[in-house]
Amino acid sequence: MLDRADNSNEAKVSTNIVARSVKNKLLLLPKSASVSLFRAVGQFFLMLLILSGGFLGMNALIASKPEKKVRPIFPRVYTVETVIVKSADYQPIISLYGEVVAGRSVDLRSLVSGQVISVSPKLKSGGMVVKGEALVEIDRFNYEGQLREAKANVAETKAHILENEAGVRLEITRLASVKEQLALAQKDLDRIQKLRKRGTATSKQVEDKTLTLSQRRQSVEQSKVSIITAKAKLAQQQAALERLTWKIELSQRNLKDTVLLAPFSGIIRSTQVQAGKLVGANDVLVSMYQSDFLEARFILTDERFGRIQADGDGLIDRPVTVAWTVGGKKYSYDAKIDRIGAEIASTRGGVEVFATIAQNNNDIALRPGAFVDINLADRTFENHISLPDTALYNGDTVYVVESKKLVGKAVSVASFDGETVLIESGISAGDEVLTTRISEVSNGLRIRGEDDPVRARPTDRRSKRNKPNGEKPNDKRPERDNSAN
Repeated sequence: MLDRADNSNEAKVSTNIVARSVKNKLLLLPKSASVSLFRAVGQFFLMLLILSGGFLGMNALIASKPEKKVRPIFPRVYTVETVIVKSADYQPIISLYGEVVAGRSVDLRSLVSGQVISVSPKLKSGGMVVKGEALVEIDRFNYEGQLREAKANVAETKAHILENEAGVRLEITRLASVKEQLALAQKDLDRIQKLRKRGTATSKQVEDKTLTLSQRRQSVEQSKVSIITAKAKLAQQQAALERLTWKIELSQRNLKDTVLLAPFSGIIRSTQVQAGKLVGANDVLVSMYQSDFLEARFILTDERFGRIQADGDGLIDRPVTVAWTVGGKKYSYDAKIDRIGAEIASTRGGVEVFATIAQNNNDIALRPGAFVDINLADRTFENHISLPDTALYNGDTVYVVESKKLVGKAVSVASFDGETVLIESGISAGDEVLTTRISEVSNGLRIRGEDDPVRARPTDRRSKRNKPNGEKPNDKRPERDNSAN
């Protein structure tokens, strides 16, 4: 009220000052000019009166404005889902991606050179062949000739051996005869020497008998040398026979190798041969793999590898499920881990593992190069707690409900199993854990369960205007708790 009185007094003072100023000016002007000026002054006073009235009216309205009531602030309450946790033994399933590879594959090379005269009609990429089936046939003419020549050489060598054996026997017989002659010559010499002592034989007779004995001895030595020489020749012929016999075997093998056979039942991967083509020894003609021996190759991280290896069952012979999705349909195959890769796959961040795939009776057969889903049983986690992965915040925190408020607790995560997480420590069985994702989650946040009763709260007129009839408000939106005051 004092402000309005001050404003009124100021307006009156200003009006009086302006009036005096105008009156003084009128006294100084002529009569015609005074009339015009009087009109202007009248208009000015009228305008001033209107402005003053508006100013006073505005102040009156401001002064009569009712005081605004401050609405109480209610804390937000979130409607959430929770779960009462329990401790148990879990064996999660590890889901991986892998690739099908051939467990046994081979590049078939030509073992002999020559012209291809026949090719199997199945010798095409993707063709199925059985073990022992003829794939490629090479001209046999040269190899049949080599076999005949080797056989002829063997027959000739055998004849030489027979001849040398006869010569050895002859020399042995001759040696025996010469030895008998040597013995007789020795007796003659002894008899002549006795007669010479008695004077009935001459010196020349003694010399003749001595010469005869020497000749017989020389004949014996020559026979021995002849026998040794004949036996050496016989040994050479026998060695030649061994060599020529091997040539027969080689020729027979080369003749057999003119036909390229499938070493196992499988699928033709590629071929580079046609009838009429000249091929050389060691040329790759066919590439194939065994159709009933396929493997799934996948990578285990160092952490998972070490965890499974530490398990009592180990990794080798652990069962695996292989799933191949074709045309929107999933085909499952049983497999078993057979071996671990020779080297650590450092570029792919883990250990390479191979699982042998069993031949299931599926409508479609696996092929190398197919990308498959691998499901592998992890180790058994004893006395662990399983939670939905939505309950985990920042990788190591869950929120427990205590007195309708959230309390964050640090936990140790043991493993993930699909959309669940296994907790090793940090919470206890019986705790009520938050499973709803809340972006503003924090300690002390007030919550209520979906089945908890909701107390009356002030009506939100804007929400009524914006929502159609019959539509319920979203339960996941934060609410204001009227019971706080």
